Amino acid sequence: MREYPFELALCAHLEANEEAVVARQIGGGVRAPSNRVLDVVCVEPGPEMDARAALTPARIPDAAIESGVGVGRARDPAAAIDARPERARKTAERAVEIGFFERAVGGGVRRVARYPDEWFGRLVAIENKPDLGDPGDLRLQLRKDVSLALADEVVLATESYVTGAHLNRIPEEVGVWRFDPESGDREVVREATPLDADEWGVELLDERPLRTDVATVPADEKARQRRRMAERAYGKGWRPDEFPACAEAEAVAREGSESLPFCGWKGRLVNPARCGPDCPGHDPADAPDADADEARDGRTPWVAEPEGKVRRQAGLDRFG
Repeated sequence: MREYPFELALCAHLEANEEAVVARQIGGGVRAPSNRVLDVVCVEPGPEMDARAALTPARIPDAAIESGVGVGRARDPAAAIDARPERARKTAERAVEIGFFERAVGGGVRRVARYPDEWFGRLVAIENKPDLGDPGDLRLQLRKDVSLALADEVVLATESYVTGAHLNRIPEEVGVWRFDPESGDREVVREATPLDADEWGVELLDERPLRTDVATVPADEKARQRRRMAERAYGKGWRPDEFPACAEAEAVAREGSESLPFCGWKGRLVNPARCGPDCPGHDPADAPDADADEARDGRTPWVAEPEGKVRRQAGLDRFG
């Protein structure tokens, strides 16, 4: 099976079977954020998960979380957010839009509530490689994940039969699942070894013959990146934002998880970004009626419409 439909099927399976926020394509680097993108991340809830869910369903900007804006006295964003004035105003505007900040009478912004630092627990990073006969840069990718240890555990998910030779080619800390995307059966071939996510890490930046470029990353920087990853995962989820405008496209469910893009002409899950007039089976039509937020709500600790604390406001022209 192709990687994209395999990944969607695995996400649907995890959403159905794990108490976690599931998301796809999350940056997994610190010094070089684009150096590593994690296929799937599971964010396990911490003791303050309910408090985070009560704030907003969206990703909260990192600059807003780390700003000097509190829940008491209103502050001017340009003075309270560590960024250039225009960037600070845009950050505040976004924080107001999603309900993390509120605009105060007379000017300035304040938080609607304290940010719950302990809202998430373990992060589990999953690398998808349905066909181990075509591993690509799998070994290097997994070495990066284990060496930096942003995630508490790293797992390889595959559809292939896993041999001892396969296991010997990847870091021993990496867990291995054999997953059948059609039946939803998941076999744990090897348990993952917990990583030192709270300690210093070594980020592999580049690897060439006779040379490997690395950067050491202290624990506090890793903690900030872990929070960014958790926030990104919370706001993003794993379902595609749009469906193909094609009569062959339909929204289907796997293991109770709805809004997966299926193509009747190809007979499988598809990547909507690669659908279009160039496909021989393309039949122009309205896109299927699918609501990713509605499908996600209630399936994980994520909440689509939190009650109580969120008050949406717009327009921060007075900060100009």
